Amino acid sequence: MQDIDRRQAIGLIGAAAAAVAITPGTAAAAAPTPPQMAMWRDPGCGCCSAWAQRVEAAFGTKLPVTDSNDMPALKTKHGVPEDLRSCHTALIGGYVIEGHVPPADIWRLIATRPAGVKGLAVPGMPMGSPGMDFAHAPNQPFKVFAFGASRSVFAAHG
Repeated sequence: MQDIDRRQAIGLIGAAAAAVAITPGTAAAAAPTPPQMAMWRDPGCGCCSAWAQRVEAAFGTKLPVTDSNDMPALKTKHGVPEDLRSCHTALIGGYVIEGHVPPADIWRLIATRPAGVKGLAVPGMPMGSPGMDFAHAPNQPFKVFAFGASRSVFAAHG
């Protein structure tokens, strides 16, 4: 996990913990339940597994992974715009997550639940994004797009 992702994740976990409602008479709030998750990937793609490991570490739960030989149909089914597509597609906490989206951005999406947002996407496979961060290659700046009723930049990295 990159340092920036770790700091963002810690901040978001703290914000999520502060947002948990404690009713009168309750001694302590329960820890947040990890969201339901599933991921699909092309069987020949290795970076998808590296991203899945990052998500599992950030959410503290297993990310079920299914190999699919028809990723375009799956992406169409889940409403991923063609120009935002990448190598893998996940459903996390009721949202579509396309490509190498940093786990901290997924946490923020789930915590804030912005109106009209169906999911997040990092188009392509930018070097330096989670799962694409290799010591031998320079990092590229990349953007995380929120898509749904409209489209906007949800986060910028690098």
